[in-house]
Amino acid sequence: MNTCREDLQKNNRNPFYLMFESIGVVYGDIGTSVLYAFKEALKTMNHTSLVGRVEVIGLVSLMIWILTIIVTIKYVLLLLRADNGGEGGILSLLALLLKKIPQHSNILIVLGLIGFALFIGDTMVTPALSVLSAVEGIRYIMPELDGFIILIALGILILLFMIQSHGTQGIACFFSPIMVIWLLMITISGLIHISDDWGILAAFNPLYALYMVVGKGSVSLLVLASVFLTITGAEALYADLGHFGRKPIQYAWMIIFPALTINYLGQGALVLANPEAIADPFYMMFAGWFLPFAILMATCATVIASQAVITGTFSLTRQAIHLGFLPPMKIFFTSETLKGQMFLPSINLFMFLGVMVFVIGFKNSESLVSAYGISVSGTMVISTIMFSVFSRVYWKWKLSKVIIFILPLLLIEMTFLGANLLRFFDRGYVPLLIATLFIVIMWTWIRGTNLLSTLTRHTDIPVQSFILSIEKSSQKVPGTAIFLTSDSEAVPDALLQNIKHNHVLHEQNIILTINTANQPRLPKEERFICEKISESFSRIQLFFGYMEEQNVSQALADLRNNGLKFEIMNTSFYLGRRKLVPISRSGMPNWQDNLFIMMFAYAEDPSDYFYLPANRVVEIVSHVNI
Repeated sequence: MNTCREDLQKNNRNPFYLMFESIGVVYGDIGTSVLYAFKEALKTMNHTSLVGRVEVIGLVSLMIWILTIIVTIKYVLLLLRADNGGEGGILSLLALLLKKIPQHSNILIVLGLIGFALFIGDTMVTPALSVLSAVEGIRYIMPELDGFIILIALGILILLFMIQSHGTQGIACFFSPIMVIWLLMITISGLIHISDDWGILAAFNPLYALYMVVGKGSVSLLVLASVFLTITGAEALYADLGHFGRKPIQYAWMIIFPALTINYLGQGALVLANPEAIADPFYMMFAGWFLPFAILMATCATVIASQAVITGTFSLTRQAIHLGFLPPMKIFFTSETLKGQMFLPSINLFMFLGVMVFVIGFKNSESLVSAYGISVSGTMVISTIMFSVFSRVYWKWKLSKVIIFILPLLLIEMTFLGANLLRFFDRGYVPLLIATLFIVIMWTWIRGTNLLSTLTRHTDIPVQSFILSIEKSSQKVPGTAIFLTSDSEAVPDALLQNIKHNHVLHEQNIILTINTANQPRLPKEERFICEKISESFSRIQLFFGYMEEQNVSQALADLRNNGLKFEIMNTSFYLGRRKLVPISRSGMPNWQDNLFIMMFAYAEDPSDYFYLPANRVVEIVSHVNI
């Protein structure tokens, strides 16, 4: 295990190593879509019309061109260039836009939050669908275990969520080798079966794909909803940009894309040559003696894909917390060497319960497919809209260029969204319910914190006048007091209460404000602003990027190296803890009041969140009517 971590630490800057590693993280989801995408598209066609030669070639053609247009052009060539200090993802894109056009912040925040919430809704479906699809292969080698498939899938997923608290750094170095073996396996199997019917190569002709879109009448939309499974996990390319960098992810796609294309061609040729393979074309590509190994590799690959989804959810949730969209939560960092290795207990539990419900409630991958698609296609549409604004603001693209390059992408994605919405009443609404829950939680938190800030601002006392009135009249005690506050211009409530009840001041008093910047990381020279207010009062503003640990103790230690004089063991940190009391006419409905108060009460303790020394923290509670 130590050797594994040492290898990761040693090679984490090597672009070829990063490319290799990204195969096991970024492309886990899209790399396992061959398990179910073509199978489900064929079943959809089979239920609605005859599946002939043209239809099989047309489906494969659709898959190839969707991978080309959406993944290659939109994500690999365009969106990966829209980084925020090296970070990607819909919230990073939102932070970029908020820096340039704050006057439209409300519209942008609504779009970003909807996109993030839809992503969360998708994260419940992906592990359940992937693992079930892999485990269902057991019925082909051990039919007597068919009734235990759900239990086996549940066991794998329970184990996966249980190990999150311990971190996966010890086994992370095996992810990419396993995925490379998986890619070799699906490539070789595809190459072998293409020769079953060389006519499948006609799928490279986009006219076959166009025929499936416009030539099949009402069936076309149903087919598009199934074919959309081909690009599951495409959003991960952008979300994981900060972990690996643009070039490694782009280079890795040059390996993934041919592997997926060849396998889909092989599945198509197999079905053309043997129509009975329509039942499960992926597993029927493998000879009986090799099938157990194929099932084992599929299971390993889907577990790795699920792990990537969980890690990505932790990372995006942390961004949302630091940007002020969610209440502070406990975050444990599980690795000192691997970037992005963290554990959020509340999110892990939420995802675990959601995945269990999906597996138990839907029972098989075919049923789960109906729940998949709306959230992902919705997220894609929103990211394209936000990218069009980004290209105008940052790249200075002319409107004509946006129309030429981005509008076609948007129209294609909106078509997929419309196709997936047809499944809304066929349990497609379930991920949307999860997304709606997250939207309500984030909207309530943002609205509540803004209301709380407005209420307290009315009673705030300006710092300068307060210091002049108390500095000479108050008795002073040795040491330093640091008062945390959200408003650097107003007297912290903890300071007011300390003067009111204890009638003393420390020799040195620091009013400390912690701010989150709209960029992922900040250099040390941009970390703080110090201002001397009077002989015994200073004002310090600390700044953190939204991807950084808000380690106040470490930041203050850096300040000491820059001339700020205080002894940490002779310093007291004063926190003003508010106890919220609901009242009528607060500005929010009663249910939202109660939800905000509950979130506020259960938010992580600021002393833990900001890494303050527990034995030096003094909390002063005040009641606030809201």
